Amino acid sequence: MATVELRFSAQPEHVRTARLVAAAVARRAGVEEALLDEVRLAVGEACSRAVGLHRVNGLLAPVRVVLTEEEKTFSIEVGDGVPGAAESVPGIAAVLDPDIEGEDEMGLAVISGLVDDVEVTTGESGGTIKMSWPVAGASDVA
Repeated sequence: MATVELRFSAQPEHVRTARLVAAAVARRAGVEEALLDEVRLAVGEACSRAVGLHRVNGLLAPVRVVLTEEEKTFSIEVGDGVPGAAESVPGIAAVLDPDIEGEDEMGLAVISGLVDDVEVTTGESGGTIKMSWPVAGASDVA
């Protein structure tokens, strides 16, 4: 199991870097070429959401992105440091904070439309959006 971890300050200009890194690692992990745009878009939405939550709440901690390659799946976790930003539920449907509307709701809707396997959780140390995609031919990747 290979893991790449990226941390960046909650600035919108760093979201592009996270998207590029995610796509490169996904490609190397063996995610099908046709799914790479979905990976990029989903990571962009999740990171933008995390950046927004950090900025609205005045949090200076970095946004965390963990990219994990396993035998049959490639997963990405985007973590924010905002405790209690959403209710902990499996899936995305009811994960909306009444204080953060509009962009947050839209971002979660976009992610749920792009990724079949998505889970949103929150806890004392912040929230996490975990997304995963199947890996095809991982043993063929150099």
